[in-house]
Amino acid sequence: MNKLIVVFFVYLFSIQNACSQLDLTSPRGTSHPLWSKMDSTIKSGKYERITSVLVAQNGELLFENYYNGADSNSKHNTRSATKTMATLLTGIAIKQGYIQSEKDKIFKYLGHKTPVKNPDDRKSGITLEDLLSMSSILECNDFNSFSRGNEERMYIIEDWTGFLVDLPVRAYPFEPKPEDQPYGRAFSYCSAGAAAMADIVQRAVGMPADQFAKQNLLNPLGFEDYVLHYTPEGVLNTAGGSEYKSRDLLKLIQLCLNKGVWNGQEIIPATWLQKATTPKVRVRDGVEYGYLFWLRSFGENQQYYSYHMSGNGGQKLLAIPDLDAVMVITTTNYGNRNAHNYTDELVNEYIVPVLTDQQ
Repeated sequence: MNKLIVVFFVYLFSIQNACSQLDLTSPRGTSHPLWSKMDSTIKSGKYERITSVLVAQNGELLFENYYNGADSNSKHNTRSATKTMATLLTGIAIKQGYIQSEKDKIFKYLGHKTPVKNPDDRKSGITLEDLLSMSSILECNDFNSFSRGNEERMYIIEDWTGFLVDLPVRAYPFEPKPEDQPYGRAFSYCSAGAAAMADIVQRAVGMPADQFAKQNLLNPLGFEDYVLHYTPEGVLNTAGGSEYKSRDLLKLIQLCLNKGVWNGQEIIPATWLQKATTPKVRVRDGVEYGYLFWLRSFGENQQYYSYHMSGNGGQKLLAIPDLDAVMVITTTNYGNRNAHNYTDELVNEYIVPVLTDQQ
């Protein structure tokens, strides 16, 4: 009996270990007619400057192609898609005991930035969760060019974290107050908040955020060739930027789908990823937000819940748990008003239909 139990657990471990892998050998399923149609449509220029599309299901690569001069060795600046790095690093810091929880107050780690401008007692109550869910009380809105916290005003200042905490408390003249909205929060897209999370993480762990990321995330995933971007003060830039190969980006979103496990090792707690990909604030009808993850459904005939990292130009690192699928779409359509519609169409009209056929 004991021997059977041991064999069973060895088998269970081997299955778990196998599931944590992402097989990046030659793509399977490339004969599906929709793959060919998608490929030819991208090459026709309909979606302008798409640079790569990779799709995996059940841990196996189904489609991989590069466009507009890119190849498998190209590094892509996925802009705000890398904001989610701050979420992943926060989860690792919580796992290692450096941060107690997302309910911690930001000034527990940012005391060196006090006293702040526009003082207000309510600022002392701002939490990590407020920054991760883009719903703090600070007047910071990248979608509003008049906002004092608009990212363009931050980039010309050396101290990005100081820029954030010095902002005034916002009013709600054109929307319901947080207590009158779903989840009790009001969404306001704020790159400065995402950037400050790297500063918070490195203060908590006692080492530069980039070194913490390399030791605990990038190295375990086998990232070797990439370019990290930094703030003017030399902190890892988690507002956006950094450049990675498409296959490495696919590993990153696969890690999330694997509930934080890679090669049998827990990199990020599953409980943290569950929190991060659960709605915390309503963005608009059909779109919600977790901890620097966008949450919405994709598919035309049948809708499937997804969580994804998203960036300027239509960048997507996207997981669909019900289909056990992940995908990466990179582009250089920066500032293109149609960019997100382009990549949404690729997911809805081509990728999801193939994935449902593959089940």
